[in-house]
Amino acid sequence: MTLLRTAVLATVAAASLVTAACAHGGQQPPRAKEPLLIAHRGASGYVPEHTLAAYWLAIEQGADYVEPDLVLTKDGVLVARHENAIAILNPDGSVREATTDVAERPEFASRKATKSIDGVAITGWFTEDFTLAELKTLRARERIPQIRPANTRFNDMFEVPTFEEVLQLVAQANERRKEEAGKAGKDGRGHGHHGARVKPIGVYPETKHPTYFAGIGKPLEEPLVRTLNKYGYRSPDSAVFIQSFEVGNLRKLNRMTRVPLVQLINGSGQPYDFTASGDPRTYADLVKPAGLAEISSYAQGIGANTSLMIPLVAGRLGTPTTLVKDAHAAGLIVHGWTFRAENAFLPDDFDSSADPTAIGNLAGQIEAFLKLGMDGLFSDQSFLARKAIDAYGKQ
Repeated sequence: MTLLRTAVLATVAAASLVTAACAHGGQQPPRAKEPLLIAHRGASGYVPEHTLAAYWLAIEQGADYVEPDLVLTKDGVLVARHENAIAILNPDGSVREATTDVAERPEFASRKATKSIDGVAITGWFTEDFTLAELKTLRARERIPQIRPANTRFNDMFEVPTFEEVLQLVAQANERRKEEAGKAGKDGRGHGHHGARVKPIGVYPETKHPTYFAGIGKPLEEPLVRTLNKYGYRSPDSAVFIQSFEVGNLRKLNRMTRVPLVQLINGSGQPYDFTASGDPRTYADLVKPAGLAEISSYAQGIGANTSLMIPLVAGRLGTPTTLVKDAHAAGLIVHGWTFRAENAFLPDDFDSSADPTAIGNLAGQIEAFLKLGMDGLFSDQSFLARKAIDAYGKQ
C-alpha cells in the first residue's frame, strides 16, 4: 500500500523531532483500568491532522484510539476531514482556514460555493461537491499554521484518507501487535503473556454535521455503520466509540448498532439538531443530573469540554465542578477534550512563556483533570500525553 509506506516514512521523520462498551440500554459501561489516550485527529500536534501519517504516528506514540472526523463525498464515501469545508475564505477572498490545497487548484475554482452549515454562512469548497476520485487529487495541509509552523513542512505530502483506509491502517497496526506479542511469548520475553489477548488500538469516529448531511440527502449513519460492520466493529466491547455533538444522530445510531456511543458536550450553545427542531435545551442542560440520565438511555459516555469539568477563571483553572462524579453516577464514562501542548491552548497556569507556539506544561494540565477521575482524554500531542498518563499512574 503506497500511501501507508508514505505515512510510515513521514512517521519516522516526525518521530525523530519529538524526542525533546457495554450493551445499550442503561448498563454500566466498561471503565478502563487506566485513562484512555485518544489521538485527536491523529498526532495532529506533529503532522497535519486527519492524514494516515498522523494516525500512524499517534499509534507509534502510544495512543489507545485514533479519532477521525467523518464527512461525505459527492459519491457517498466517508472521508476524514475536520469539516466538510476543506478550504474557507474570508470576505476579501483570502484563505481563512484550509485543510487541503483546493483553493490553489484552478481546475476546481468553479466548485467554490457559499453554504449555510449549522446556521453559519461559509464560503469555500466542500467535500460533498467532490467525488472521491477528485478529492484524492488534493493534498492535505496544516490547518493552524500560525500555531504549528513546523507542521507545514509536511504540506502537500498526503492524500485525504477515507474512513475505510483509516480502519485498514488500524487493522494493520493491530496485526503487528499480535505478531510481536506472539514472538515475545515464544522467546520467553513475554513470560506470562503468551496466548493472552492483545489490547487492540481502537477507532473513535465523529459524525460531523449530521443534520446538515441528512438535509442534503446524504445521511451519515448508514455508511458509518455499514463500514464498521465490515471491519468487525459490531459489539458492545468492540474497540470503537462513535461520537457526535448532536443528539438525534446518536439516538438513531443506538437503534442501528450495539457499539458504544459518546455524547459530545460543548462548553456553550446547544446541539444543532435542537436548534433545527426548536428544542430550547442547551449543553448546560445536558450536564445536569436529569440530562445525564437521559444521555445514559442512548449512549455510554460523554465527551466533555474541559471547561465543564474545571472552568477557567481569568485564564487559569478554577474550582472543579461535579460533572465527572455526576456522569459516573449516571453510569457514563467521561472523556475530556481537548488537551493541547502549545501555550496558545493551555490554561495560563501551565504556560512556559509568552510565545503562543511554544510547548508548555501539558502534563500538569492533564494531571489536574485525571485527579477528577476522568476516564480518558483527547490530545493533539499523543507523545506527551502518553508520558503524562503513565507518570500519573505511577503516583
